[in-house]
Amino acid sequence: MIPDPEQSQDSLEAEIAASLDGVNLQDIGAPLSGKPQGDSKLQDGVVVGVTGGDVFVELGPRNEGVVPLAEFDEAPAVGQRVKVSLVGKDGDLNLLSMKEAKAIAAWEEMEVGSLAKATCTGMNKGGLELKIGSVSAFMPASQIAIGRVDDLAAYAGQALVCEVTEIDRGRKRIVLSRRKVLEVEAAAKREEALGTLSPGSVLRGKVSRLENYGAFVDIGGIEGLMHVSNISHKRLEHPEEALKVGQEVEVQVLEISDGGKRIGLGMKQLEADPWDGFADRHPVDSIVTGTVQRLADFGAFIELEPGVDGLLHVSQLGSGRVRSASDVLKMGEEVAVRVQKLDSGARRISLSRLDSRGAVLGSDEAVESDVIDQVLDEGSHQKAGTNLGALLRRAMEDGDK
Repeated sequence: MIPDPEQSQDSLEAEIAASLDGVNLQDIGAPLSGKPQGDSKLQDGVVVGVTGGDVFVELGPRNEGVVPLAEFDEAPAVGQRVKVSLVGKDGDLNLLSMKEAKAIAAWEEMEVGSLAKATCTGMNKGGLELKIGSVSAFMPASQIAIGRVDDLAAYAGQALVCEVTEIDRGRKRIVLSRRKVLEVEAAAKREEALGTLSPGSVLRGKVSRLENYGAFVDIGGIEGLMHVSNISHKRLEHPEEALKVGQEVEVQVLEISDGGKRIGLGMKQLEADPWDGFADRHPVDSIVTGTVQRLADFGAFIELEPGVDGLLHVSQLGSGRVRSASDVLKMGEEVAVRVQKLDSGARRISLSRLDSRGAVLGSDEAVESDVIDQVLDEGSHQKAGTNLGALLRRAMEDGDK
């Protein structure tokens, strides 16, 4: 979702106001001359001589001044043009400064939205204190990085490329944002990475964070979301059951929407589908041993194989009336069930704990009914006239044994 610029600006203003609460920006760094930066006028001059620690600069006819040699990176050549600022007088001699001139130039050239390289010189409760050359600036903690920053001290002495978000020359106030620069870089990186992606692409990534609903995976500088249902064929209550932050994974791109702002990923799509061939392995009326995965009043979900669940309805739990599945079963319990209905296309399986005669599987009644079925089957091959009652009595006697 593209943020509303006006809302973003209002939010930034609120953050700056909160960060600067109780902070006097004028105390962060005083201007060199003791006057508001920008008050001294920049002047062009020409070096006319170097004597000891002084550099003599001609500003115009019969108008000269002196600049400390220490303000130059190396001794200037006679005739070299320089920018200076008047910072005082010693009798008739103008006291000039190149350092002050650079600060003034920095003020005059700086605009909101421009980029500046600033060095972190300190911290306060609201954020970082910085210098752009000799110009002081401030960065609210919320504007240091895209995510939350807990250790401001880690930025001490670092040179940071930032965007100027506010300038108030009267109050000597400059506010910077490194976060804006990082967001632009991330957007460019995302755009570049998106050019190589398409649904069906398989690539490696690293789990960057876990939420209840899924896992975020870094795939080359951009994040995609892998919903919990797409992590494994096996049912997961939370992604942490299968993944951990920092883990490298192979994923498939399932969808790209909203101009690339939403990338759907999956892992289970790269695994064999457990439903393939299930109907051949466990046809209708076959007996399967499964594990109770979930319980509800209306029944229990039984895991028959990893990734394949079936519903054991409360009406199929026993021969008598059962009000709730939890009255008969418990989580993790192994239970023998009969496949009653199977629809592989819809991925639905109806299960029963009862045999074809309505007896609970594994109970004495079920054993006796099996014996009766066997005897009846034998009886179908007997010559006509065989007494059915005799066969049933024999079945009951065998059952007792």
